[in-house]
Amino acid sequence: MSTFRLLNHHAEHYWRDLAVRIGLVLLTTFVIVWSLPKDETKQFVYDVGEPWHYGTIIAKYDFPVYKTDEALAKERDSLLHLFQPYYFYDSSIEDKEINDLRSHLAKVKNLLPTGFEEAITTRLHHMYQAGIMETPNYNSMHTDTTKLIRVIFGKDAESVPINSVYSTMSVYEQLMNDPLLEAERPLMQRLNLTDYIMPNLILDQQRTTQARNDLLSSISPASGMVMAGQRIIGQGDMVTETNYRVLNSLEREMQRRQDSNKQITYKMIGNAIYVFILVLLFTAYLQLFRKDYFSKPRCVTMLYVFIAIFPILVSLMMENSFFNFSVYVLPLALAPIFVRIFLDSRTAFITHMTIVLISACALRYQYEFIVLQTVAGLVAIFSLREIDARSQVFRTAIWVFLGMCITYFAIKLMNTGQEFEFDIHMYYHFLINGVLLLLAYPLMFIVEKMFGFTSVITLIELSDINKGLLRQLSEVAPGTFQHSITVGNLASEIAIKIGARSTLVRTGALYHDIGKMKNPAFFTENQQGGVNPHDNLTEKESAQIIIAHVTNGVKLAEENNLPQVIIDFILTHHGHGLVRYFYIKYQNEHPNEIIDKETFTYPGPNPSTREQAILMMADTCEAASHSLKDYTEESIANMVNKLIDFEVNQGYFKECKITFYDIAVAKQVLIERLKAIYHTRIKYPKPTTVPSSPAKV
Repeated sequence: MSTFRLLNHHAEHYWRDLAVRIGLVLLTTFVIVWSLPKDETKQFVYDVGEPWHYGTIIAKYDFPVYKTDEALAKERDSLLHLFQPYYFYDSSIEDKEINDLRSHLAKVKNLLPTGFEEAITTRLHHMYQAGIMETPNYNSMHTDTTKLIRVIFGKDAESVPINSVYSTMSVYEQLMNDPLLEAERPLMQRLNLTDYIMPNLILDQQRTTQARNDLLSSISPASGMVMAGQRIIGQGDMVTETNYRVLNSLEREMQRRQDSNKQITYKMIGNAIYVFILVLLFTAYLQLFRKDYFSKPRCVTMLYVFIAIFPILVSLMMENSFFNFSVYVLPLALAPIFVRIFLDSRTAFITHMTIVLISACALRYQYEFIVLQTVAGLVAIFSLREIDARSQVFRTAIWVFLGMCITYFAIKLMNTGQEFEFDIHMYYHFLINGVLLLLAYPLMFIVEKMFGFTSVITLIELSDINKGLLRQLSEVAPGTFQHSITVGNLASEIAIKIGARSTLVRTGALYHDIGKMKNPAFFTENQQGGVNPHDNLTEKESAQIIIAHVTNGVKLAEENNLPQVIIDFILTHHGHGLVRYFYIKYQNEHPNEIIDKETFTYPGPNPSTREQAILMMADTCEAASHSLKDYTEESIANMVNKLIDFEVNQGYFKECKITFYDIAVAKQVLIERLKAIYHTRIKYPKPTTVPSSPAKV
């Protein structure tokens, strides 16, 4: 029955994990596909003289090759130059205004010279007969270089040169400047002649507008046609003036037609399949090669968030022109940097390639984009292992910038096959990309807090012995403090030799015994004056106090918000080991009693990482070294080998990925370091005679 329940449990666990993985793939795919650009016309970036970076374009339907805006404007101006606006000729205005003038002159007849009335009315008559229009209209037609107007006389219309008609202003000026009337200019000024000069050519707005529209409608917006199935341009072809105009026409036609719902659905399905395959392959990689990451929610969350967020940013850049920046300003190399620091380089590369290939979907699989971002990611992974100083991030940013510049230069040479113009615009974007990579340093804090990781920077900050718990440990339990420092030095040296995280194990060593601060006198390294409080306790009571330093340490660590990775060192540095001194002593005093080992056993667990195993070995050997009677190479080597072999035989390292080679290196390092710590000083000979005076230099 128990076997059956076990099988059921495993089956339930399997299906639960499978459901979680499928859910991750589907959710990530949905979020990415939903954010991809919907407007296809915004996905092409090209210019005359540049190679076509996308796939071959075949016309799906017939469409015209539209003229450029400049060509249309020139053709429109040419036609408008010949356009004739329509004007009504109103003969009644002349009769009215001249009669009014005669009536006014009759009142001042005594002041007028002989023949003046006839002269001025005759000249006004001729001007009215020629036609008078509003001064603004007259001036605007001269500005537009209009040469003719259409004057409507009743039912007839005829073309009249614009130079043969007058404006209200020109009529007045001509009268005032007439040579025959020049002597009477003061009189004409007093007569207010402008009151009798009115336009008799009235603009026919409706007919003029209609005629203008008819004329402009005759302009064809296109200069040719592209037939369905016709090849427009192929990948690698140079963009010429002709196909540049054809491509512009295609974009305009695509915008005009606005793809049907059916076409949009097909595109969405294609995008979904493409993204789904890439996310599924990434999940398969984790399942096959990094299965342990699935047991760590923070790892899975970070990876899938990166895979989703960067393609979304690329899509936003494509749909919105932020200050006319291209997608190359986005520091996609941030993702592999963080994955490399917190996880491993292999996963960093796979994550980066997944991000780049999915992002390329938003750019129609742009070859140049994929190559440049791949190089940027690889350079970032190779140039940065840990971020423990700002200078490292700066160097990485420089290398990424140079890598993108050189790669872009090489691509251009390959595509053109000749010398090309230096595109400072692109290199400017690469520079912005490198500058934004510097954000890796401040962003690391956010990534740490969001996903529960611990960076080298945080570990270095925690290693400051003048602050916090370490300062308190040095004051309350100085012996334990010195022991922790020595263990940290030993463990970090081993970590360096076997390629483990030295900063992590050193920091873990400094905190592994902080629980001893609660009862420091019960630990031998803190005892002074030969007083041992265990003399007044039973073996079981003493064992419980010793064991309690683990749980007390965890409690202190949690109260001070230490990272979980440090708490794990506190829990595992004794594993499920026994408090052997008090266990053996109790066993000797109670030979016939069946002893419950749990009373003398640490809560554990056993080490699960190489760093934790290193700390256990260094802690055990350093503590035991104080009990040696004679510090010789042989005694130290025997002690180290005996203790570590015992831990191996007890199975303390079965749950971590430490090798026999790593253990052998650890033994050698511990032996050499302990020999250096406990070396015998040379006895200086005593002088036979005392010098009479000090030596002079």
